[in-house]
Amino acid sequence: MPDTVNFKGNPLHLEGTEVKLGEKAPDFTARKSLAEDVSLSALAAGKTAIISSIPSIDTGVCDMQTRRFNDEASKLGDDVVIITVSCDLPPAQARWCGAAGVENLVMLSDYMHHDFGARYGLKIKELGVNSRAVFVVAADGTLKHVEYVGEVTEHPNYEAALAAAKG
Repeated sequence: MPDTVNFKGNPLHLEGTEVKLGEKAPDFTARKSLAEDVSLSALAAGKTAIISSIPSIDTGVCDMQTRRFNDEASKLGDDVVIITVSCDLPPAQARWCGAAGVENLVMLSDYMHHDFGARYGLKIKELGVNSRAVFVVAADGTLKHVEYVGEVTEHPNYEAALAAAKG
């Protein structure tokens, strides 16, 4: 994991613990609503999970990334769950999903605990949000794909993540 990530070419510092391909994916807890926590282990029990980390749903690349994974979800079948995590408040996530027609993935908020950001090494110290990344967790809990996107304003490698989820 890099110690920094770039935002429009400017380095920002990442906090937390790096995860690596082949390791057991750390479980984490995030908010599904203002009053409800949910864990990765509960959402992905016995399934492959694609975890899409975005800084904020109300920005261009984050919007496109979430729409792309929502579109892909229907092609992956019931054995794959797609989870998008940001630090946006759950009501903002719900509003955005309703306006965008996003129904095929689970939106989680890391605003309260920052558990996901800490366990996956994604919290941007200067901004208090998580960096862009994509992880694929196999049904047995091991990491099949790990991508820390080096420039926050760029897209992840969708094809590599989808191939890992299908394989």
